[in-house]
Amino acid sequence: MRRTIETEPERPQAEAGRALPFLLAAGLLLGLTVFAHGVVLILAAIAAGPLPAAQTALFLSRKSAASAASQAAETPQEAASEAAPEEAADAASQAQQGIEAYLIALQDDTAKPENAGTVLEKTYPQGSGEKFIACGAGSIKNNTRVPAAEVAAEIENPLPFAVAWNSPEPQVLIMHTHATEDYRLSAGLWFTPGDGSRSTDRNLNMCAVGRVMADTLNAAGLNTLHDETLNDYPSYTGSYANSRAVVQQYLAQYPSIKIVLDVHRDAIETESGSRMAPVCTVQGRQAAQVMLICGSDNGTTVTLPNWRQNLRFAAAWERAMEGTYPGFTRSVLLGYRFYNQDLTTGSLLIEIGGHGNNLNEALYAGQLAAKGLIEALR
Repeated sequence: MRRTIETEPERPQAEAGRALPFLLAAGLLLGLTVFAHGVVLILAAIAAGPLPAAQTALFLSRKSAASAASQAAETPQEAASEAAPEEAADAASQAQQGIEAYLIALQDDTAKPENAGTVLEKTYPQGSGEKFIACGAGSIKNNTRVPAAEVAAEIENPLPFAVAWNSPEPQVLIMHTHATEDYRLSAGLWFTPGDGSRSTDRNLNMCAVGRVMADTLNAAGLNTLHDETLNDYPSYTGSYANSRAVVQQYLAQYPSIKIVLDVHRDAIETESGSRMAPVCTVQGRQAAQVMLICGSDNGTTVTLPNWRQNLRFAAAWERAMEGTYPGFTRSVLLGYRFYNQDLTTGSLLIEIGGHGNNLNEALYAGQLAAKGLIEALR
């Protein structure tokens, strides 16, 4: 799915004949049942979870009700002659048009303020030394006490899950703990002082990048949901608690989900306040570099008993991305971080560029990362 948009069910045609009253009655009964389930879900979210979780519960219950009512009211004739394009089909069409369908017009230097800040571009190489473990053409930075040899052995194991291609059931969930993170909008290497690089505009923040990723995966036959809840708005504090509740609700409604991707961007600055833009060139176009982050259990403050499975997933994705697009990735970061990665054995955080990158570089990177994921899972 491209966006979390509810659609009204179509009305049954008069030609349904004698079966129409029975279909309507069945539809009403099913609709009331789903509605009641939705009310329980919403009330539970409001009572026990943060506001974003309640908003997500509302969306999920409405989606179920609309889907159930549509299926119940639809006659065989309507099913056979359905002409209205589905949202997923629209997304797939846009994805097939290429990245140009998503890019925006960036500001030229006429918009540059006199006190503009400086952006510095840099292509970060793969790491080397005792902390780094080779991973195909890429690498893993081991910031844990786990021996390097143990990490190296673990990443040779197969993926801990298998996705179903062309399935009606969702396999992937893309969401954003820090959804309001955004990018620079200037074509030139400058930014406006005071710009905190955050926006509630979903066409400019992390939601825009997640949308490209979801469209790309769906177009390839990997059923993907994209949640655009602003988990860090209005308050940044508690954003991980918010996103955890959101993910748990999706997993409860769609137990078929194998992969949960928390899509962020980095923020790298020099001591003088210049912003760094991690960049690379892929197929003649400049893209933001990306970095996967995998948490590890430290036995005390960070409890991730299944972190090794997530690491296998990170390694497979890293190999695919860096092997296909040399220079595209920064080293995978393995550290004592939680990031709600206990919820599935396919949970990872991915940094798409940083606040020094422009939005178009990030959108292109999102598409490349999704293509790399497709390659890793096939």
